[in-house]
Amino acid sequence: MDLLLRNVRPLGAGAVDVAVRDGRIAAIGPGLRCEAEVIEGEGALLLPGLVESHTHLDKTHWGLPWYVNEVGPRLEDRIANERRWRAGSGHDAGAQSLRLAREFLAQGTTRLRTHVDVDTEAGLKHLHGVLATREAMRGPMEIQVVAFPQSGLLARPGTFELLEESLRLGADVLGGLDPQAIDGDAAASLDLLFALALRHGKPLDIHLHEAGEEGARTLDAILDRTQALGMQGKVAISHCFCLGDVVAARRAALLVRMARLQVAVISTGTASRPVPPLKECVAAGVAVAAGNDGIRDAWTPYGRPDMLERAMLVGLRNNLRRDDEIALAFDAVTHAGARVCGFADYGLKAGCRADLVLVQAANVAEAVVARPARQLVIAAGQVVR
Repeated sequence: MDLLLRNVRPLGAGAVDVAVRDGRIAAIGPGLRCEAEVIEGEGALLLPGLVESHTHLDKTHWGLPWYVNEVGPRLEDRIANERRWRAGSGHDAGAQSLRLAREFLAQGTTRLRTHVDVDTEAGLKHLHGVLATREAMRGPMEIQVVAFPQSGLLARPGTFELLEESLRLGADVLGGLDPQAIDGDAAASLDLLFALALRHGKPLDIHLHEAGEEGARTLDAILDRTQALGMQGKVAISHCFCLGDVVAARRAALLVRMARLQVAVISTGTASRPVPPLKECVAAGVAVAAGNDGIRDAWTPYGRPDMLERAMLVGLRNNLRRDDEIALAFDAVTHAGARVCGFADYGLKAGCRADLVLVQAANVAEAVVARPARQLVIAAGQVVR
């Protein structure tokens, strides 16, 4: 359906009209005239569709009875606890991923990257469920699927073959997890991951929880392979906590390498660990996207499928107070997220996919801080809310 959205303020600029044709933005400007269904914006703030760069749709308990969390404090405890729960609960990753994806869309998220557990116990069950969700949401929502070895790669023989089959079946991205802390051999783990990504022509998104100098050494090893194998612009590091707890000089040197090799950071702004300093990363030329990580699952009771809330949490964790600083957190859930994940035709320009969100706010900073209700959500030219 062709639409004409009247009297809206793109990212807080002056009021304009937006014409939508064939699912794309046809024109933006004052006083547009065209044959289309007219929607009155009444001076509301216009945002592009929001971008979730790191979540786990397959794990969520969203909409289910409360999960009583009694898990131990270590990463290994959480992995083992989830495996036990998954084996005994009959969790339906397909139904739950679809439920959460629809909630994301209702809150204005139109592009999303989700990690999906692939291991020797669950096999490809979660992958099949989330691939079905990707197909069901095709059109209004673009979903990228990451084949993710949640239990480790080297530690569980057979995982490598399952990851390869996941890529054959349609996973968009290859994931990794703590090559040293979980797999115990960063060199061997990374060699396998990079070889598999190259063979299938897929980008890499590696969870790196490793702290301090251990994490920095693993990050250096990732950067070495990125350069040697010509994978510039095809590698993202999720979490990358080590950037938040190494000394300033070490961090600066890592950021210089990351910027040169176009290796991105995807941060959740968690309160529990040191995080990559957003302003410092951006100033060094390192792209930073943001995501929720898990939402209401066996790992955490927290989280909501609202990327304005996630931007607020990233801003709070990074002590962003000025409006121009808060804009960096907003960028992490919009334009930077789209760049890092490789979502094409994104933004508020003619020719871009018509993913549009209206909220009542004076500007971007207020939208992030207040997280107002979504007044209107248009995805690929379709009104979905």
